[in-house]
Amino acid sequence: MVVLFDQYNLPDNIYEIVFATEQQAIVAKLLVDYIKENQGTVSRTEMSTFATKLHEGQITTVLSLGPYKGKKVKLSYNKRQFYDRILTPMKSMGMIDYDMYKKNYKLSDKFKNSLMKIGLMWSKELEKQTHSGFEFK
Repeated sequence: MVVLFDQYNLPDNIYEIVFATEQQAIVAKLLVDYIKENQGTVSRTEMSTFATKLHEGQITTVLSLGPYKGKKVKLSYNKRQFYDRILTPMKSMGMIDYDMYKKNYKLSDKFKNSLMKIGLMWSKELEKQTHSGFEFK
């Protein structure tokens, strides 16, 4: 996943930076809230139930993002797309951890650590001397 952002127009929340569409940002926020409400961890079965209820349009929430902020809405999101576009990217970026032994998902700070590492990589790049050997003619 590639995260692109405009440093001069940063959104107010992380979800709009990380996810490409408003709908993905809303579903990701809902997922994080769901995990937080369950003491920061959910089982594989609970995650599947969440995805199924989302797929069937059985989840009602008050939106905190987007143009319908503050409105109570019924959400529907395809189960396969939930796993492909929301959960898997959040796992690969370190926002969510999956414990294969306990078979549960939990929120993680690895995302923050990775962003700090990226910042350090950029600092090192700025300090490097150029040895590319190209010249203008």
